[in-house]
Amino acid sequence: MRTIPAGLAAHLKGDVTTICHCWRVFRGDGVVLGFTDHDGDLLVDGTRFLASSGFSASEEEAQGGLSASAGTVAGGFSSEVISEADLAAGVYDGARVELLAVNWQMPQQRMRLSVREIGEVSRSGGQFTAELRSLAHRLDQPQGRVYGRRCDASLGDGRCRVELAAYRGHGTVVAVRDRARLVVAGLQAFAGGFFTQGTLRLEAGRELEIDAHVLNTDGTAELTLWLPSERAITVGEAFSVTAGCDKAFATCGAKFANQLNFRGFPHVPGSDFAYSFANGERLHDGGPIFP
Repeated sequence: MRTIPAGLAAHLKGDVTTICHCWRVFRGDGVVLGFTDHDGDLLVDGTRFLASSGFSASEEEAQGGLSASAGTVAGGFSSEVISEADLAAGVYDGARVELLAVNWQMPQQRMRLSVREIGEVSRSGGQFTAELRSLAHRLDQPQGRVYGRRCDASLGDGRCRVELAAYRGHGTVVAVRDRARLVVAGLQAFAGGFFTQGTLRLEAGRELEIDAHVLNTDGTAELTLWLPSERAITVGEAFSVTAGCDKAFATCGAKFANQLNFRGFPHVPGSDFAYSFANGERLHDGGPIFP
């Protein structure tokens, strides 16, 4: 049961109230930001809540039990506070948001209404809308491992154990066809497709996923990105690129010689086999179906 502080409770019982909403955002990099729908900045608990952000929130109904409620918050981009580049870089992904009810005439009269996490963020025309998810949404997330034919480790992590230094290349951008297609030099030693589904890391620290890696006849290579880069990529920019892995058991052996650390279940029969019936064309001796 929520207890309303005595001072705030007395104010709410009055004929006129001066209540506003404040959002305190705790980013994963340690930065704390404050925003309010009041028409002036407020200082609450040592955090300055800015009014110039134009924040507004949707209506939200509180629900009992463990159901995961969600709301949204909208606002405009501010070069001093929230930038489109920061949202594109993911610095607000999973950030914790506290919603406060504050008496703007006496900011010490306040109450925390809820704690949320930032979920899906959409951007359009200099504005953004962010989903605020209840912490109960974590109960809907799958826990533990899932049986599947493909590996569930990330290439080079502690479970995979591949030494990525041997599967990494370096080069420079020689041409930019568009924000999703780059012509690069320095990868002549690698076969075409070696970096497909890999990762491109630019000088500024940005990481982009690669959809395709094709060799050109002049010794250069063309890299196609899964998604267009939010920021412009310049000619002459240096990069490093890491090999891709399609998580298949055959790739794990042929490309990385790492079968002993494969974190999938390649011999688990699929649904087609599970629903099929026995016939004289298949061998059912308990051995692996797929070598």
